[in-house]
Amino acid sequence: MKFSLIAAVVVLALAQGSFAQDATDLEKLSQYFEDMKTKMTTELTAIMQNQDFANQAETVRTQLEPLATKLKEVATNIEEQLKPLTDNIQAQAQPMVDNFQKQMEAIFQKVTEHTKALAN
Repeated sequence: MKFSLIAAVVVLALAQGSFAQDATDLEKLSQYFEDMKTKMTTELTAIMQNQDFANQAETVRTQLEPLATKLKEVATNIEEQLKPLTDNIQAQAQPMVDNFQKQMEAIFQKVTEHTKALAN
């Protein structure tokens, strides 16, 4: 999340910077980025050193496991429901695909014959 915020701030800063033309605005922008980098480095270091961060990550993981299981069940259920439909569509489409392939082979054969005839 912090990285997406960083990216958003960078994009906004670059958009703002593209309108600035004089050197003082560029210097201010450079100083702003430098200050932001320092602040984010300090905050991220503090978060990583905080033991609570590991506890929060474990809590989130344990909260998401039941959701993942439920989503897997739903996905399996949807797959089971769609299987007959996809099999039916494939059964109906296969003869058309085979017919199309035969037509394309016939056209290719004719083009080959005409090419040979023109070459002679």
